[in-house]
Amino acid sequence: MKLFNENNVWQLLRLYLSFTLLWAFFDKLLGLGFATAADKSWLSGTSPTSGFLKFGVEGGTFASTFSSLAGNQIVDCLFMGGLLLIGLALALGIGMKIATYSGALLMFLIYLSLFPPENNPILDEHIVYIIVLLGLSVRMKTQNFGFGKKWQSLPLVKKYPILQ
Repeated sequence: MKLFNENNVWQLLRLYLSFTLLWAFFDKLLGLGFATAADKSWLSGTSPTSGFLKFGVEGGTFASTFSSLAGNQIVDCLFMGGLLLIGLALALGIGMKIATYSGALLMFLIYLSLFPPENNPILDEHIVYIIVLLGLSVRMKTQNFGFGKKWQSLPLVKKYPILQ
């Protein structure tokens, strides 16, 4: 078995993205001191989206639209829930159809909030993440690492294929 065959690369990409999303969730939740200081964590009462939506989108085409969402508790819950649930689904290899499509939507919204990108007139890492997520949605049946095969054999998942 080769170390880097096609399936292994897709599995590594899936795990990498899951770690990226879960790290962002826990950093914003607990204030681990990387992108979020401890006194700015969600648990300390600070909105996890307010800093980015107030200051990170300045000058973008849609800045006023996204800035108006800063501090909204529903937006905070949807964002944090998305990071956690998409990250967990990718880590476990379950619910890949919903996880990859909702992850691609999340990345598109972040991309749109920053449009145009700072270092390239069209592309940034969020577009790469979207492509990887859509690739994972196509490759989900070939994933061997995780609980995907067991998950897909459940009667509920067979009855409702959107849960695959």
